[in-house]
Amino acid sequence: MRPDIQGHLAMLTFSALVAGSFSLGSMSANMISPAALNAARFVIAGVVIGVAVVATTGVKPQALRAPWRYFVLGGLFAVYFVLMFEGLKTARPISAAAVFTLTPIIAAGFGWVLLRQVTTGRMALALAIGAVGALWVIFRADLAALRRFEIGRGEAVYFIGCVSHALYTPMVRKLNRGEPAVVFTLGTLFAGGTLLFVYGWRDVLGTDWLTLPAIVWITIFYVAIFASAATFVLLQFASLRLPSAKVMAYTYLTPSWVILWEIGLGNGAPSALVFGGVALTILALYLLLKNDSIVT
Repeated sequence: MRPDIQGHLAMLTFSALVAGSFSLGSMSANMISPAALNAARFVIAGVVIGVAVVATTGVKPQALRAPWRYFVLGGLFAVYFVLMFEGLKTARPISAAAVFTLTPIIAAGFGWVLLRQVTTGRMALALAIGAVGALWVIFRADLAALRRFEIGRGEAVYFIGCVSHALYTPMVRKLNRGEPAVVFTLGTLFAGGTLLFVYGWRDVLGTDWLTLPAIVWITIFYVAIFASAATFVLLQFASLRLPSAKVMAYTYLTPSWVILWEIGLGNGAPSALVFGGVALTILALYLLLKNDSIVT
């Protein structure tokens, strides 16, 4: 199978797994501090990936060179995850997922600055269509709210996290020195977890872990195993095979997956008008994947 096809399949799986964290996260975000939740997820994900590393490639000495790389990447992802759950305290899951779809256009900018990946006119058009679709959902198809730029605090907080996520994607390719995806992921998780404990040690120690509601533990294990360990590997795997903008293009599927998650969890479907914005994000994904003229 061609490397680019492998990258596309990895990101298709990525988008489905990430979507679950929005729905589950919104159900538990107000029951535990974002720092404590994400410190736990990094530990659990690190154990899962550590076992995978021992069972497969092992850690070769060259992977330990320049450990600062892992702290850069781990810091970027820690910022993203903490701000995501902070935002989900007030933002609706589908609205937050729409904010997430703004990352491709930001990633394209970072891809040019860091890797000189050139985005063509057709790809820029696709990114613009996706951004319009995202704004449509974020502002609930209310043009008056868009003109007043009435964006919720949760969406604004999460947007800052998405900027960090968008920067992470080209940084993976820039900082990777040939390490396997699982090894590079383990280093990123260890560094990110360390930074989270330094930042949120009071929240970690102050959390009564034994009395947390079941939904919080379900969320922690889901985001640790499926939305952290698995997606870390998938994202790094794809980032080494696809341009940054195309990697992040799959975020356009996230609102669609979230709608399915919300229906499955019994939280209902969004209004019919919101589906118009979701349709635009799917169109943007199609255009981006059909556009093979990006220079890498």
